[in-house]
Amino acid sequence: MPSMTLSIPEDLHSFIKRHNEIRWSEIARRAMWDYAKRLEILDRIAEKSKLTEKDVEELDRMIKKAVHKHYRKYTK
Repeated sequence: MPSMTLSIPEDLHSFIKRHNEIRWSEIARRAMWDYAKRLEILDRIAEKSKLTEKDVEELDRMIKKAVHKHYRKYTK
């Protein structure tokens, strides 16, 4: 099985060192599999999409504008 080196923040490293009874590599492996499975589902959905990149950019702009309009009343 290939191995991988990860960079983690110092505070997380300290926490992990205090709990050496846990198989952290197994935790990381499961988290990566879970994320990969979600990405696989998104890839399958995107594969079937008829939207162009321009369509997606326009939807993105519209959604961001609507979210900004909705939440700006809370910043006043």
